[in-house]
Amino acid sequence: QEELVESGGGLVQTGGSLRLSCATSGRTFTYYGMGWFRQAPGKEREFVSAISWSGDSTEYADFVKGRFTISRDNAKNTLYLRMNSLKPEDTAVYYCAASRSFTPRINKEEYAYWGQGTQVTVSS
Repeated sequence: QEELVESGGGLVQTGGSLRLSCATSGRTFTYYGMGWFRQAPGKEREFVSAISWSGDSTEYADFVKGRFTISRDNAKNTLYLRMNSLKPEDTAVYYCAASRSFTPRINKEEYAYWGQGTQVTVSS
């Protein structure tokens, strides 16, 4: 049973930082591209960032460029998202996901495995 479990969400003030983690188990996701998406209340789930299986290629949504950094540690089967300079509009449930592609993918339809999400709330 494949499993992706996010952690690290919480309540933070504007300008603060958080690091999200996504631990994987039940399958070796080492050779899978992985990504982060988010969904705010009443909105569609949207792409945030993605990374290739090796970690040497990344993609970011324009609204997080320069503030968020995606990384992975394949030895620990864990994906990370470092979020700096957080804004109230970053408030959402953040999901990690794994695609079957080696490369970073930005379309959620290309992801086969999803975590349950972790809530990030940024207060103004």
